[in-house]
Amino acid sequence: MRASLLQIDVNDDESVESRRRRVTALVREQAGADLVVLPELWTTGAFAYEEFATEAEPLEGPTYEAMAKAASDAGVWLHAGSIPERDPDGPLYNTALVFSPSGELAAAYRKIHRFGFDKGEAVLMGAGQELVTVRLPETTLGVATCYDLRFPELFRGLVDAGAETMVLSAGWPERRRAHWTLLAQARAVENQAFVLACGTAGTHAGVPQAGHSIVVDPWGEVLAEAGAGEEILTVDFDPARVATTREQFPALKDRLLGLEPPHHR
Repeated sequence: MRASLLQIDVNDDESVESRRRRVTALVREQAGADLVVLPELWTTGAFAYEEFATEAEPLEGPTYEAMAKAASDAGVWLHAGSIPERDPDGPLYNTALVFSPSGELAAAYRKIHRFGFDKGEAVLMGAGQELVTVRLPETTLGVATCYDLRFPELFRGLVDAGAETMVLSAGWPERRRAHWTLLAQARAVENQAFVLACGTAGTHAGVPQAGHSIVVDPWGEVLAEAGAGEEILTVDFDPARVATTREQFPALKDRLLGLEPPHHR
């Protein structure tokens, strides 16, 4: 498979509408890739908390429409990053969208782990409840978003649901970039899966972004890594290596905890 991770520069000088048009054009240019991945909340910026309510969209809003058309035009599977979704009957959600090469919505994932502790996203948005996988012809994607990367049990759940390639969109801050790389490799090794993690570049809401989008193989080897600025990171990888790795080193078969209720003494 060929994957293109679009590490978008998200800054305060560009309007949401302008960035949406620019990113839509970038997605269209990825014809020839099998999978294209965008970052988290790239329309508003993951730390632009004050913009969430004003820029929130219904699920099938302008970003949905633009991304569906771009996926169809390019003929690619598109993880379109995430949007601030306004549920007409509930709160806002940080919702990732995945489109098929025909432009159909293949999945929507509402972020489960919200960042901010007692402020920001943690109080402004609702928490998702469901794990999401997407079956592609070559592999099964497990969908996660940013702060989810710190919660290994989510990725174990995705493995149990059949995921072989973990795709994560993020707006990760530069000050914790070392954690970004470490955790992406850890999730790949412990789940014997590919990890494709796409973050933002630039500075928004006063928070410099880490960039350094990364693709890691099931042994934890870094296949490709972006720099700090806006960049398209393209990598070829063989999804069959997941099954081979799990067969050669069958650690997942030795799991004891989490498969059934533990015995207490």
